[in-house]
Amino acid sequence: MKLGAYIAPSFANSNIDAEISSLEGRGVNASSSSFGVGDLFVQPIWLGYTTNHWDFSLAYAFYAPVGRYNTVTVKLPIVGPVTTTSPDNIGEGFWTHQIQGATAWYPWADQRMAVTAALTYEINSSKEGIDMTPGQHLTLNWGISQYLPLTKDQKFLVEIGPAGYDDWQVTDDSGSAATNPTVHQQVHAAGGQVGLVYVPWSAALEFHAFDEFSATAHLQGQAYGITAYIKF
Repeated sequence: MKLGAYIAPSFANSNIDAEISSLEGRGVNASSSSFGVGDLFVQPIWLGYTTNHWDFSLAYAFYAPVGRYNTVTVKLPIVGPVTTTSPDNIGEGFWTHQIQGATAWYPWADQRMAVTAALTYEINSSKEGIDMTPGQHLTLNWGISQYLPLTKDQKFLVEIGPAGYDDWQVTDDSGSAATNPTVHQQVHAAGGQVGLVYVPWSAALEFHAFDEFSATAHLQGQAYGITAYIKF
């Protein structure tokens, strides 16, 4: 049995929130943009069990709303004054608690290939300054990872493979500020990842890209990310 924990800060551009504001017709200015620290991800409990061909893990984590977040009051035709989120927000303005179970299957004992899946259940708190609580979500992340040696001593490896995610909102939004609370969001994406691993340091640099091919009540597009880590 293994026990671990980690903290992951995030950074974001408020253009994303501005685009959402425009899409939902909130009447705010979507031209503002700024870059800054986003909400903080903390995973204080991470349990794992490993065999030659399998990994299993169970974890509890939360997002702390430390990113910049404000509300504004705008005047809409007919409706009148409405309080909504500011378009230059970096954070989401609410806590999220999540429970995750994950597994990995290794066809070979040297674990050069892995077939992975993780199921995450998210519980959201109410938004700050607005009478609205986002619904709970269930997310499936999946992927296949293949390591290939770049040097004869196998100190440098390249990691490649397909990956994707599926997210479903499973409960209604609630509160007087919830719009279309019974319409549940969902989004589905597929793509892949490539990375460089330096084995002596247990360090890696990875790039992933996903194309969202289906979405309901959710922006649909592409997602890109870079991850760097080192094990101490």
